[in-house]
Amino acid sequence: MNIVVVGTGAVGGFFGGLLHNSGENVTFLARGQHLLTMKESGLKLTTHQGEYIINGTFTDQYEVISEADLIILAVKSTETKNTLTKIKPYMNERNSYILTLQNGVDNEEILIEGLGVERVLAGSSYLSSQLKEPGHVVQHGKHGLIIGGLHESQAETVERIASVFQNAGINCMLTDNIMRKKWEKLLWNVAFNPLSTVSEATVGEILDHEDLRKVADQVLDEAILIAQSLGIPLKDHMKDKVFADANSVREHKTSMLQDRIKGKPMEIESLCGFFVRKGEELRVEVPVIRTIYSLLTFIDARG
Repeated sequence: MNIVVVGTGAVGGFFGGLLHNSGENVTFLARGQHLLTMKESGLKLTTHQGEYIINGTFTDQYEVISEADLIILAVKSTETKNTLTKIKPYMNERNSYILTLQNGVDNEEILIEGLGVERVLAGSSYLSSQLKEPGHVVQHGKHGLIIGGLHESQAETVERIASVFQNAGINCMLTDNIMRKKWEKLLWNVAFNPLSTVSEATVGEILDHEDLRKVADQVLDEAILIAQSLGIPLKDHMKDKVFADANSVREHKTSMLQDRIKGKPMEIESLCGFFVRKGEELRVEVPVIRTIYSLLTFIDARG
């Protein structure tokens, strides 16, 4: 399978690296010093199973998409619209699909509007990884990936893609309701990403600090209220699951906090502003989320 990874960071580099190691034809799109380092010495991938050097094709030229069967979109949600304008001219007329592994639940809408629902697949990744330095992705512990289609015509395609991922040693599962899975991940993200970024705390520090834990609990209450108002079918005891999952990654610094530390654009809108906007539309009060959102936008504006 010809695969192009758009966004060779912590997520794209990890999954793309494993796919390349399994023999798939993978091209990695990147930029800046990260791209220069990979061109010179490959992508260094460190996992709990070992260390690998991925000597693949690294480029910043979007023309390579014209040969892709599958595009893995792993850029930050802040870059979705801009990246779509670069991808769209090269989407070929044959069976090419784009699989978004991004945070949030609003990227699918943007991609569907630009490419049509038949070409868009969705995924939710579960892993602790980071771009430690240019050319070096580090992943800790177990990982998981859930993917699914957004249109009935995609059933066979999604099964084939899942098989390719599984053959690469990726713990990939299929679901017939991928957006519910993405919402479940979004609830974890909104409970811990924004709060950790404001407080500069790890997940474990939030869990152990009485007041921060209480704030995370309040954020989760508000987010679940928005989900219920939108008719999202969540599992019972969703709050318990979110905190149980958090307890298993206590040392983790969230992706938004990592972006703040590195001075990179933060996914404020997809992971926090989304709930503020939906609250206004639905006339549902989300005062705690709104407060954290205001703090984050100030931090971002201050640079």
